[in-house]
Amino acid sequence: MNGIVVRNIQRADKSAIDTLERLGVSTVHEAQGRSGLMQPYMRPLWRGARIAGAATTALCHPGDNWMIHVAAEVIKPGDVLVVACSSENADGAFGELLATSLKARGAKGIVLDLGCRDAAEISEMHFPVWSRAISAKGTVKASVGSVNVPVVCAGVHIKPGDVVVADDDGVVVVPRLDAAKVAKAGEEREKKEAGSRARLQKGELGLDLYDMRKALAEKGLKYIDGPLD
Repeated sequence: MNGIVVRNIQRADKSAIDTLERLGVSTVHEAQGRSGLMQPYMRPLWRGARIAGAATTALCHPGDNWMIHVAAEVIKPGDVLVVACSSENADGAFGELLATSLKARGAKGIVLDLGCRDAAEISEMHFPVWSRAISAKGTVKASVGSVNVPVVCAGVHIKPGDVVVADDDGVVVVPRLDAAKVAKAGEEREKKEAGSRARLQKGELGLDLYDMRKALAEKGLKYIDGPLD
């Protein structure tokens, strides 16, 4: 789909987005049935960034970043720009000047299935970036794509307005209509893990906490006292 810019999209409730941001990628991924996780090559440019926001999407073409500039016009404060590419490409489509522009527009960060560059400058700005690669190879502005249309980014189908959660563990996408439900499930999981953590801190083994011994015995695991000759 080329040549379309959708100015207005629906977004998930802010309270659900805030909860998903606090929970983080690993908990959110588990809370929604271990789905929505982008490919592990999507890594943060700098450590410690933790964001969630509604997705403004952009579809670019290899070696071209024109639609990122177009997306900067329609992105809203608190959004995360998600950039997909019509074919596999790792050119440096995003740099310090675009980071400056998106930050001024109120974007939470960017997730792009392309390369980024100006790594030191963007890190110093503390603008959150998750990308496929770091590459000094520049891009052109010649091919028209689209903004705020459904895209596939790093293996995950994303609709505009879906919630993007990103931190040091990677990037996970929560469908907009599921955001409140996943946030609630994540909070329940968080409470359960707090109880498990307290028991583990006292020295209890995961083998007993998670009742693994019977299943291991059924799989044939045997304990033998003394060394094997």
